[in-house]
Amino acid sequence: MIGLPQRWYNIVPDLPKPLPPPRDPEEEDFSRIGILPKLFPSSLLDQEFTAERFVEIPGEVLEVYSRIGRPTPLVRARNLERYLDTPAKIYYKREDLSPTGSHKVNTSIPQAYYAKREGVRMLVTETSAGQWGSALALACALFNLRCLVFMTRGSHIQKPYRKILMGLYGAEVELSPSDKTEVGRKLLEINPLHPGSLGIAMSEAVETVLKDSDAKYAVGSVLNFVLLHQTIIGLETATQLKEIGEEPDLVIGCVGGGSNFAGFSYPMIGEKLAGKAYEQTDFIAVESEASPKMTKGKYAYEHGDSAGLLPMFKMFSVGRSHIPPAIHAAGLRYHAAAPTLSILIKEGIVKPVAYSQEEVLDAGRIFAKTEGIIPAPETAHAIKHVIEEAKACRRRQRSKTIVFCFSGHGLLDLTAYEGCS
Repeated sequence: MIGLPQRWYNIVPDLPKPLPPPRDPEEEDFSRIGILPKLFPSSLLDQEFTAERFVEIPGEVLEVYSRIGRPTPLVRARNLERYLDTPAKIYYKREDLSPTGSHKVNTSIPQAYYAKREGVRMLVTETSAGQWGSALALACALFNLRCLVFMTRGSHIQKPYRKILMGLYGAEVELSPSDKTEVGRKLLEINPLHPGSLGIAMSEAVETVLKDSDAKYAVGSVLNFVLLHQTIIGLETATQLKEIGEEPDLVIGCVGGGSNFAGFSYPMIGEKLAGKAYEQTDFIAVESEASPKMTKGKYAYEHGDSAGLLPMFKMFSVGRSHIPPAIHAAGLRYHAAAPTLSILIKEGIVKPVAYSQEEVLDAGRIFAKTEGIIPAPETAHAIKHVIEEAKACRRRQRSKTIVFCFSGHGLLDLTAYEGCS
């Protein structure tokens, strides 16, 4: 069994082109970049803009990582291989084994740790499917911090057990749009039953933090420091693959904002960019057709939130005003892809693909029947592409090694599968 990595990996210095810096919109009355120190602990801002290739993981964070089940196993999907009658070898990294059932704890724990160390009393965030909100609620409980979560109305209706889980950890949960913020009140005046979006919930969280000196903002994806923390996944995976003598032909993950895909793939992509390994490996990012930022979006500067309170980042986006349908894979409804991931897509290093909800849920059902684990609808997007690649191997009678990130289980998303047989 491998040990825990002692450092996170930062892909920024290894990118094929310099990362465009965040910027303020033109002719505005305040600087969005200027509010970043009000939003985030200073340690996280240092990580956001660091040029260092590796960042040491604090001992307290490592201790919590080990208590919640890191390192996580890499498992071969032999039953799925037999079901598909494929010569491909399929492996999956089990991030569903965390207490909240997803990879999100890999960043919620260090974010809570740094906030506590700097005297913060409350963390405020947004969530859609509830995986990130649950993870932050747990981390705040472990570090004795208050936690406030704005949860999109559509997901709150679909996933009531996520709200219960957050409440068990002591978090306060507000439906978004809410009547607690100016952003929310304006939207509710237009539509009292507004389904919400992740971008809107982000705006509500940011507005709340800017008005409370004891609070900081916590974010579950997109920003560099979040993706940095998630590389614990890929660092472990790379070591596990070497232990069994495998180098993958395909590395696959789903993408909402990019945190699990980046965390899983970046350590391997970094080796590929340096010419050290993975020269023949293809990296596939899978999104929902309901929010197709990578496959149909534009690569341009856009705000990270719907109200435009956050700085503008250069990334693939369908626009901050995008209101996606209330699909079950709510974690994939974000309007943009992380800036670092966007560069890799732009340069052809990562290939994006998109699938519909119906075909994705069918793939999730197949995985549940063969491997015995019910995937989150988000994770099922990755599984759908794994199945398509495995079928292609069968048709061509060619073996490939396929590795994907099983980013979360679907035990709190069972209504998504209602009617499947």
